[in-house]
Amino acid sequence: MNTCYISIGSNIEPEYHLVMALKELRLLSHGQLRVSRIFQAEPVGFDGDSFYNCVVEIKTSSSVDILQSSLKALEIKYGRPIDAKKNQDRTLDLDILLFGNEIRERDPQLPRDDLYKFAFVLWPMYELAPELVVPNDGRSIAELYREIQFQQQLQPITLATDSY
Repeated sequence: MNTCYISIGSNIEPEYHLVMALKELRLLSHGQLRVSRIFQAEPVGFDGDSFYNCVVEIKTSSSVDILQSSLKALEIKYGRPIDAKKNQDRTLDLDILLFGNEIRERDPQLPRDDLYKFAFVLWPMYELAPELVVPNDGRSIAELYREIQFQQQLQPITLATDSY
């Protein structure tokens, strides 16, 4: 089984789409799912409604390519256009951040560079796995969290925990 970390984001009906993504990922991982707190964050790179973001840890026997295909299928199932552009409103955005110790340059890039760019990825990742060492970097998530300064403000929010 591979341990995988996936970021989830939505700013179109975010409460609904986040809950649905968590339910789908619970099924995909056969119930082996841990979830960070959910954070509200302003969009980066465009004007729009705030995003709800979190990170999940799943255990999977799937390959990274099969998991990536499954995540893209979920995005489309919940209304994301196939030709969606970067920096726009989203019903659902699912990105593999880490997949075991795998390192890849091609899609999906692993580890995903969003770990270094966005507070809405690193802070929830820190909550789930502070001691995890990032492949090809050598630093732990906790070290990255202490070293990287973000301008983006996050606000923890609460969703009904029994809804997923």
